[in-house]
Amino acid sequence: MKVYSIVDAFCGAGGLALGLHQAGFRTLAAFDADESAIRTFQHNVSDRGFVARAEEVTGKHLLQEASHLDLFAGGPPCQGFSRQKRGAHLGDDRNKLVLEFARLVCETSPRFFLLENVDQLGQKRGASFVDKLAKLLNEYILYPRFYNSADYGVPQTRNRYVIVGKHRSIVSAFSPPRATHPKWTTIGATLKGLPEPPMDGTEHPRYSNHYRANVTAINIERFSHVPQGGGWGDIPYELRLKCHQRVDTSAGGWPDVYGRLRADGQAPTITGGFDSFTRGRYGHPFQDRPLTPREAARIQGFPDSFRFFGTRADVRAQIGNAVPVPLSKAIAQSILRTLMVEDGLLDDGVKIDGYQQGSLGFSMIRDAAM
Repeated sequence: MKVYSIVDAFCGAGGLALGLHQAGFRTLAAFDADESAIRTFQHNVSDRGFVARAEEVTGKHLLQEASHLDLFAGGPPCQGFSRQKRGAHLGDDRNKLVLEFARLVCETSPRFFLLENVDQLGQKRGASFVDKLAKLLNEYILYPRFYNSADYGVPQTRNRYVIVGKHRSIVSAFSPPRATHPKWTTIGATLKGLPEPPMDGTEHPRYSNHYRANVTAINIERFSHVPQGGGWGDIPYELRLKCHQRVDTSAGGWPDVYGRLRADGQAPTITGGFDSFTRGRYGHPFQDRPLTPREAARIQGFPDSFRFFGTRADVRAQIGNAVPVPLSKAIAQSILRTLMVEDGLLDDGVKIDGYQQGSLGFSMIRDAAM
């Protein structure tokens, strides 16, 4: 069997790479500036991961053991495009890492590239950067698309913007994946079977990264009054934070603060703050506590065998920043199918792309077959 190679830039803990591996790709090289994330990547995904900043890496370095590259993938840090950022987001230096991604694609000349980021990159806020990408990567046909992670098997409505680029030398058609799970899976089904973590805050002996957050007694008492799907407005007035006592609950302010997840529903985007229900709807549906790292990892599609390394803050960041594994796998399977057809390893009865590229890289696209 032919081995299809990937380079994973800004690889983090390895959510993107794990999905790519499950689809059939193998890592040629991977890098990230976070040492703890690389330790996690090396332990779980590939020993080809190394610590480096994108500005210090060259295509020649990445391809020193290969004559060609099938897929260059990555998710450059995206804080500058986030909804939480206001004002001078265009001046955020982290945004320039998207352009470093483009540079490395040009230097490695892969047959495909995959750029994953927050959905804001594909909207007005990131339009100028994506337009630059389209011009820099004019050797590629672009397939930009918004993805809801819940459509691909995780109980999380995490919206992501992904640009797949196909080199113009490839004749075979590419179509982004359709939803694999039209009926969304639930939080209850995903967390089923996990025992409660030890009360003393230590790690569960059979489940790595399964431990309680340090929560004050008053916050536990506040949260105990919140039903599934509820939030801070369900807390008795006298127990609320002072700032909440001054807010009219009918106005709906901060509905996710002290939010308890519904067992029959989905989580919002898992962030690095998932271990505190004061930072979002991260309360366990049945227990009076926030999610553990193992529970958050399940919601991101990681198997229980995947161990995260570093401090508790490191682990939270690695899980919150990861690409949901099933979403990565679905996109990778579509890319791999095109490569196998192009290489004569798979027959393809349809030679028409199901998607059209917009006139600009940030343009919305529609599935022509729908």
